[in-house]
Amino acid sequence: MGNSLKAILAFVPSNKCQKYLLEDLEEMPVDKMVDLSGRQMRRLPVHICSFRELVKLYLSDNNLNHLPPELEQLQNLQILALDFNNFKALPLVVCTLTQLCILYLGNNKLCSLPLELRLLQNLKTLWIESNCLQYLPEVVCELSLLKTLHAGSNTLRGLPRQLQGLQELRTIWLSGNLLSEFPPVLLDMPFLEVIDVDRNSIRFFPSLAHLPGLKLVIYDHNPCRNAPKVAKGVRRVGRWSEETPEPRKRSGAVIDITLDEKPLLPPAAKAEPD
Repeated sequence: MGNSLKAILAFVPSNKCQKYLLEDLEEMPVDKMVDLSGRQMRRLPVHICSFRELVKLYLSDNNLNHLPPELEQLQNLQILALDFNNFKALPLVVCTLTQLCILYLGNNKLCSLPLELRLLQNLKTLWIESNCLQYLPEVVCELSLLKTLHAGSNTLRGLPRQLQGLQELRTIWLSGNLLSEFPPVLLDMPFLEVIDVDRNSIRFFPSLAHLPGLKLVIYDHNPCRNAPKVAKGVRRVGRWSEETPEPRKRSGAVIDITLDEKPLLPPAAKAEPD
């Protein structure tokens, strides 16, 4: 009954209805965090934008497709969650929040990202998974402090060469795309620690043994003919990895290649900045 009532009230712009959705949130919380996830909201109550010291704002799982210009007042915001909404374009006001460290944009309807995104030079983690991206917007390559990029479940067929300029990038998740080959640019990024290309269409993997920073590579659910070669101690998740070693023939004998450690799985929870 509660969720149904909220869904109805979300259509009504009156102050009383919006106050109900906010559950009497009239003053900024002591922890400087506001979580309005799952409230069936179709617009962000402007009142929230008066909390100028706010650090974390979670608006996940609503029906938002735009944001008020007053959001620009939240210049201390470090975490903004807009995932599971109805955004077809990223509101430009988001790009004015220059202290953002983490931005969640997954599970929307984004086909591109605005050039103004380059203004978010403090951004360390960007989630753009489960959108409508046919290519990785080159503006992402201008986020010089980016450490983690989640771009899975789009329709990416490749990556721009400019990506190698992101020398702080450590983790890249590309599962569930349309990659037919392992992105060549990743071979020139020795600082990468985690590469996830699970659920693509890659038939052959080049050697990754030359990447000194690599710790984990996930390549499962690809029609590949080989497992990627990796340096000693690097964990692999996929066919012929730790659980089912790749057979190597030598002088008529079959030698099993195994690693000692079990692979780590991708993180399920949202991270916060260091």
